[in-house]
Amino acid sequence: MLLLSSTALTATMTFMTGCDKDDDPVVEPNTIVKVAVDNGFSTLVSAVQTAGLEATLKGPGPLTVFAPTNAAFSAITVPSDPNVLKNILLYHTLGAKVEASQVLETPLTYGVLTANATDSVYVKRAGSNVFINGVKVDLANVQAVNGVVHAIGTVLLPPTGDMVQTVVSKGYDSLVVAVTLASTGAGSEPIATLLTTVKNVTLFAPTNQAFRDLLAALSLPNLAAIPKATLIAVLKQHVVTLRGFSTDLAEGQVLPTLAPSGLTVTLASGAKVKGPGNPAAVTISRVNIVAKNGCVIHEVAGVLRP
Repeated sequence: MLLLSSTALTATMTFMTGCDKDDDPVVEPNTIVKVAVDNGFSTLVSAVQTAGLEATLKGPGPLTVFAPTNAAFSAITVPSDPNVLKNILLYHTLGAKVEASQVLETPLTYGVLTANATDSVYVKRAGSNVFINGVKVDLANVQAVNGVVHAIGTVLLPPTGDMVQTVVSKGYDSLVVAVTLASTGAGSEPIATLLTTVKNVTLFAPTNQAFRDLLAALSLPNLAAIPKATLIAVLKQHVVTLRGFSTDLAEGQVLPTLAPSGLTVTLASGAKVKGPGNPAAVTISRVNIVAKNGCVIHEVAGVLRP
């Protein structure tokens, strides 16, 4: 029988051991990026790569990512500009690990990793559910080695300005005209200044069609034909003196406004609000548009009357 020498045997074992190591699969750390891949967030992963954020989300953390689903991304036009996309994704990212059990019924304000250091998101608990900017967390506490992931069904958009800048950018042209008219000339009040400086309030923004319907109902040619005192009173009826996302609304709730009478909320057949002068409740047609200074805008399909 042929025997290997000790030298030859050692060399053979070394070779075989080396082969075994080469054949071992490389195990990727369970970072936030891998969690997103493993849980089917393919659009998010693609967006992260496009925005150049892969290294950040594979970094040491700790981080919390509110991860929009593929369906959430399909509901918007995903920006092609990597820098814009990066800012949107960082708006979903906290520089700390926050699990669902840490969220309280009192809203918590968290800074995000966007380029603007003042950008914040607002997280709260209602019963067993957690909400961010009024959006429900559908799946919480998916653990990663560098943080935690919570799945949401909506892409959150960072604020682009104060309330006046936001209503301008969103195309509420008639509201802008009304605010301008109320804020200039004899008998005016600084509504425009208020909306650029106020913090933590809610604005119900009528659509352009809502203002056209109002003018038709009043048989007036344009907004300038409305007496200024009346216009100011109407605008004050739309400003709620607290920050409220759609998920903060409750049946029969009376929201305090800059006008004395407030707004009454109904939810039985879709979310609506009603001013004292409205013959019927007005539909809330779009919700949770975030402006700077902790302010929120909800679109309404009619003008709220004092």
